[in-house]
Amino acid sequence: MAPPHPRRPIAKDRFAALFPTLKVQTYHDPASRGPGSHTIRTIAWNPTGHLIATGSADRTLRIWNPEKPQVKNSTELRGHTGGIERVAWNPTKEAELASVSSDGTCRFWDVRSKTCTATVQLGGEGLTIAWAADGSVVMVGRKLTNIRPTNQDDTLIPITTHPTPTAQPSHPPSLQTNQCTFTHTTPPTHLLLTRGDGSVTISSYPSLQPLHTLHAHTSSCLSLALSPTARYLAIGGSDALISLYDTTDWVCKRTLTNLTGAVKSVGFSFDGSFVVGGSDEGNVLEVAHTESGEYVGKVDIGASGGCGVVAWHPGRYWIAWAGEGGGLKILGAAGGQL
Repeated sequence: MAPPHPRRPIAKDRFAALFPTLKVQTYHDPASRGPGSHTIRTIAWNPTGHLIATGSADRTLRIWNPEKPQVKNSTELRGHTGGIERVAWNPTKEAELASVSSDGTCRFWDVRSKTCTATVQLGGEGLTIAWAADGSVVMVGRKLTNIRPTNQDDTLIPITTHPTPTAQPSHPPSLQTNQCTFTHTTPPTHLLLTRGDGSVTISSYPSLQPLHTLHAHTSSCLSLALSPTARYLAIGGSDALISLYDTTDWVCKRTLTNLTGAVKSVGFSFDGSFVVGGSDEGNVLEVAHTESGEYVGKVDIGASGGCGVVAWHPGRYWIAWAGEGGGLKILGAAGGQL
C-alpha cells in the first residue's frame, strides 16, 4: 500500500490565515435530496486518502473518489439489508473496508472488485466498529435490543481478520458503549470505550480488563478520537462539549465549548495539531488548535441539518462532513492553499 503524502504541518497562525481559502466540494447522490432515510450516518477516509466511504440509514454504502463528485464515478457496495451504522478501513490495506449494520452483520469488502469477502453474524444490531492499527482485529459494538428494550446495553465482539474474519467470544460491558477505538500500538494493547454515564474506560487488550476510568462528561459520551501522535484523546459528549485529555497523565487539559448540540463525532488533523467536532445541530463547523484550545477556522454549513459526522483527510487539512439534510461535502477538495 502506498503511504499517504501529507502536507508539512503548519503553525497555528498560518493555518488560520489560509483556512478560509479552502473550497467546499459537494458529492451528488440522487437519493440524497433532503432529510429522510438517506441520512449519512458514517464516513471514513481510506489510509491513502484516495477514497472515502459513506454509509446511510437507507443501507446505501458508497465509495467516492474525492476528485470526482458525480455519483457515476462512485461505487455502491450492496449486501446490507439494514441501515449502515459505522464503516472503517483496514489501516494496512487501502481497499479493504468493514461495515456494521442494523441488520445484525459485520461485512468485509474488497472495494476494487466491489465484492463482500466475508460476513460475520453479530446476533444483534451493529452499533460501532474499530480496527486495530496492524489490521489484525476489528472490535464491533452490538446493541442487544432483544434483551434490553431501552437499548442501554451492548456487547463488544472481537473479530480476528486472519486467515478469515472470525468472531471471538463477546465481552458484555455493564454500560452502553457508543464508540470505541484502539490505541496505535502494534500489536494492540489497549481499547478505549465511551460510556453512557459520561465516562471513558481504558481497558487492556485482549482481556478487556478495565485499567482506568475518565469521568469526562456530565452526560453520555458519544464519540472519541486518539490523535495521530497519541498525545491527546478527544471525547465528545451529549452535553455539547469536547474534552481534550493528555494521555501522559490522563488529565483533561482543556474543554471546547463552541458547539451546538450533542457531539456525535470528533477527529484530529493528520498531524494532531487541530481538532473538530460534529453535531446535527447548528450551522457552523469550527476548528480548534489542539495545544491552545483556540478556535482557528470556521465553515458556514448553512441550514443543511448540521454536520453529525466529520472526518479529516489522513494527509491534508481537508475535512469531510455530512448531516441530516444533505450528502457528503469535503472542504478543500475544490481547491485552496492548505
